[in-house]
Amino acid sequence: MRIHFVANMHRQDAQTAARDMAQWALSRGHEVGFESETASVLGEPPTSDTRFALADLVVAFGGDGTLIRAAHLCAPAGTPILGVYFGRFGFVTQCDAHHALSEAERFIANQSGIETRMMLQAVLHRGTHDVATLHALNEVVIQRAATARMMTIRVLIDGHRITSYPADGVIISTPTGSTAYNLSAGGPILSPNFKAMVISAIAPHTLSSRPFVIRPESEVRLRILSDGDAVLSADGQTRLHLLKNDEISITRSPLVTNLVTVREDDFLRKLGDRLFWSKGLVGSTD
Repeated sequence: MRIHFVANMHRQDAQTAARDMAQWALSRGHEVGFESETASVLGEPPTSDTRFALADLVVAFGGDGTLIRAAHLCAPAGTPILGVYFGRFGFVTQCDAHHALSEAERFIANQSGIETRMMLQAVLHRGTHDVATLHALNEVVIQRAATARMMTIRVLIDGHRITSYPADGVIISTPTGSTAYNLSAGGPILSPNFKAMVISAIAPHTLSSRPFVIRPESEVRLRILSDGDAVLSADGQTRLHLLKNDEISITRSPLVTNLVTVREDDFLRKLGDRLFWSKGLVGSTD
């Protein structure tokens, strides 16, 4: 079996854990490989981005950002990812460091399930040209630059004009991304195995703006109506400069992210832990 590794570049403990598991895998006759930045820190030969997904399992040591980095590399091949939590929030990572080896062993023994997460595809249209195509596990964001004024963004869904947001930006998120930027912007939390898209305005300058959920087969089309600097990003991994009258179409991506299942109740348990819902409740006897 071939196992590839990616680690948080800012956490020594995550890098040490990646090295330890790689040595464990080698001692059991498995092949290993390392994402290029991880390899440079660990002093190992790098596996190119184009070959990184050519593995039976990818293990990501870090928080959700590290797992998303792995997802962008693995999605074209559908490679399963095991996320080992070394972050601050960790809604997407599946296990902590103490259980990483046992979960890897379960996967190798073909005893693990796989959970498939939907992704988004965003195409940037400029005039008659398609400038770029991006894919996202969490969200696609259009946002004003730090020095720019408020933006106006027209929103169409399946060809129907819905509204024009005067806002600092718009977030289109997946259910996986509903607990990321969407949550900070006041959007709803969706179960990650649900299939849908969420539209949330960022700091809207209108009282009528409300986040809403649409079916995954829909096409969201956003048009930049105002002057000023704006940016299109996908999971914060890619950032493209936008011009007035640019259009972005967002649909369900043909790519998916496959995550190794550790616990069936993983998401519900994390809601209580990460958002402190289960702690300090007045009058609670649980």
